[in-house]
Amino acid sequence: MRDHETVPYSLAAMSDEESVARAQALRDRLKQRRSCRYFSDAPAPREAIEAAIEAAGTAPNGANHQPWHFAVVESLERKRAIREAAEAEERRFYGADGDDPKASEEWLGTLRDLGTDADKPFLETAPYLIVVFAQRKGGIEEDGQTQNYYVNESVGIACGMLIATLHEAGLATLTHTPSPMGFLREACERPEWEKPVMIVVVGRPAIDATVPAKATRKKPLSQIASWL
Repeated sequence: MRDHETVPYSLAAMSDEESVARAQALRDRLKQRRSCRYFSDAPAPREAIEAAIEAAGTAPNGANHQPWHFAVVESLERKRAIREAAEAEERRFYGADGDDPKASEEWLGTLRDLGTDADKPFLETAPYLIVVFAQRKGGIEEDGQTQNYYVNESVGIACGMLIATLHEAGLATLTHTPSPMGFLREACERPEWEKPVMIVVVGRPAIDATVPAKATRKKPLSQIASWL
């Protein structure tokens, strides 16, 4: 018995052949996605960013509270401030100022193969930084009081949908997670009940952009899935 208001479930019917073809086509496009660390300062269409955020906003989430906020930073002044604060945290992480690094030697060794360090010029070069916040409280009304549920899971799914849509739009992306990242709340003027989760850097790749060879190696289906 359904004692709440409902609307019909809507999903286009398709044959098995079309289902397989569409799944494989999207798989092949998403397999081309790579994290980009070398961005052009060329502009990207705001409408594409808005569409990607709207897509992310349809992600499944706990109690339909939609516990996320996407702060889009395009001001050069704000991007520069975020870069300076992020790099300060990264220098502590890598031990770039001569102090002992926060990261273990094993972790740093893994990162060397990806060519990452404390310098994050892409935070200033790329036209957009999408700072993703998880709303620990707020509810659908965003009142800052109502408890939200499955926040991490909900926001994680939304971020995946955001990145997939941006890739479909032909835009390069990079997820950046300085630690700690509380400074992003002040930089984006967000309330205390929101927790910064990541920065999604968005734009066009630089003409000479490269990707670490290690990043192209992905686990095969047999290793990431099991059929029971």
